[in-house]
Amino acid sequence: MLKGKTIVIGVSGGIAVYKVCDLVSKLKKLNADVHVIMTESATEFVAPLTFESLSLQPVIVDMFAKIVKWDIEHIALAKAADLFLVAPATANIIGKIANGIADDMLSTTIMATKAPKIIAPAMNTNMYENPIVQDNIKKLKNYGYKFIKPDSGRLACGDLGIGKLANVDTIIESITMNLIEDKPLAGQKILITAGPTREALDPVRYMTNHSSGKMGYAIAEAAAVKGAEVTLISGPVTLEKPNNLKKYIQIESAEEMFTAVKDNLKDQNIIIKSAAVADYRPEVYVDKKIKKSDEDFKLTLTRNPDILKWIGMHKTPEQLIVGFAAETNDVMENGISKLKKKNIDMIIVNDVTRADAGFGTDTNCVTLIDKKGNKKAYPVMPKKQLAHSILDYIIANF
Repeated sequence: MLKGKTIVIGVSGGIAVYKVCDLVSKLKKLNADVHVIMTESATEFVAPLTFESLSLQPVIVDMFAKIVKWDIEHIALAKAADLFLVAPATANIIGKIANGIADDMLSTTIMATKAPKIIAPAMNTNMYENPIVQDNIKKLKNYGYKFIKPDSGRLACGDLGIGKLANVDTIIESITMNLIEDKPLAGQKILITAGPTREALDPVRYMTNHSSGKMGYAIAEAAAVKGAEVTLISGPVTLEKPNNLKKYIQIESAEEMFTAVKDNLKDQNIIIKSAAVADYRPEVYVDKKIKKSDEDFKLTLTRNPDILKWIGMHKTPEQLIVGFAAETNDVMENGISKLKKKNIDMIIVNDVTRADAGFGTDTNCVTLIDKKGNKKAYPVMPKKQLAHSILDYIIANF
């Protein structure tokens, strides 16, 4: 989704430099052209060779290094950049930029670029909260610089508080929000379900499945980037809530998800049901812990509501309904059967037995099948990239 976009990343000297290695790797997987500029102090934490290997581009450190090859993207990154990110941004580099000091390659280049600029601070809590640093941040915001607020937690110095570099996925989301100017889903309301459900047996036990919610969360994030008003109904997951959602609803059981879907279905333009909802639940919930005995334990299950089928029965002609079919055998046959039985517009089928496409993975490999019989197969790709591809297919065909 970032193909053809040039992102320049300025790396200043902080322990969070190692996280930027992961950032560069993920941006490359999204087909971005990534260039890294490092300060001298940043090279004390990570060697330039690491970023060169990840970005497949030379890393610039010395402003006065001898030019070996005349290359516009090498010597004029300020002009080449579609976006300029500083991460991690120390109090020092923020102060330099805010006060017009350009004494190294990073501060010089960001001063010269007209590209959108994003700064992701990372530093000790007391430094971040220092009035001088906050004044510099405020000053840069007034000049149009955008900031990604640091996270809170245990810092490298041992302190607890705000100052951790924001999550890599949060930074990527901010980058895409600023680079993707076209908002093809502006004005569209999209309801997305994600993650597993938990069906309680007693106060300490429950039935569930292996769904991580990564695909649904990626679709919610991508839809927001494309301008949609997104309502995300999520089962219990360990993922960070996507930014820029209109509404986020946390549920546990299939019954709770069913209620949330019914309460929010009205006025939605698109419903994408990626959640792995339990088909069955214990017939009886025991309010005290079931104790172990010498006898076998027999559990009677009862059907949960079929949420997707209910949506298919109650949709309006204007609504587009998309379902997922996570299969282990007869993948295409079972997917097509589900498409017809549920009365929906499109099914996204994948084989969850694949190591690169099952529950919990960062990649997926799916086939889209619509009610007209059209099929589109996608190769293995990151779920965040696939999310955009799925939405692009919907935009182009419905």
